[in-house]
Amino acid sequence: MKPYRRGTIGVVIAIALLWLIARVGLDANQVAEEARWHVPAHTQEVAVSQDTSFPVTANAAHDRQNLPDEAWQTIALIQRGGPYPHRQDGTVFGNRERRLPSKPRGYYREYTVATPGLGHRGQRRIVTGGQPPDVWYYSDDHYQSFRKFTP
Repeated sequence: MKPYRRGTIGVVIAIALLWLIARVGLDANQVAEEARWHVPAHTQEVAVSQDTSFPVTANAAHDRQNLPDEAWQTIALIQRGGPYPHRQDGTVFGNRERRLPSKPRGYYREYTVATPGLGHRGQRRIVTGGQPPDVWYYSDDHYQSFRKFTP
């Protein structure tokens, strides 16, 4: 093998290792940030329909009129397991504001719902609970309120 090829291969390997180290470092920072905000699960769960201060509203199952078409596209991606358009999609949702029922860390996952005409993620999200998801929530105001739904 010619010397310049060995050097090129070494550079490619070095770049790949640096990328991997940087990626793991970013993931570790994200985990540390989420751990900082983690709230232990309560032993008693508050029922959504009984607590009027709890900003989650229940919708009838399969009520497509109350979710935008883009939400159904995101639901299809979630049910397929991706691929997702944003790197944050599928990551742990920390429920820091405690607007959803308290569950162990890692139970909730967040996904972006596209907003036509925006060049960024926007405010619309789907949050699922469980692996595979057994509970689904939609937020169109960046987690200020949620609507529970069944896909």
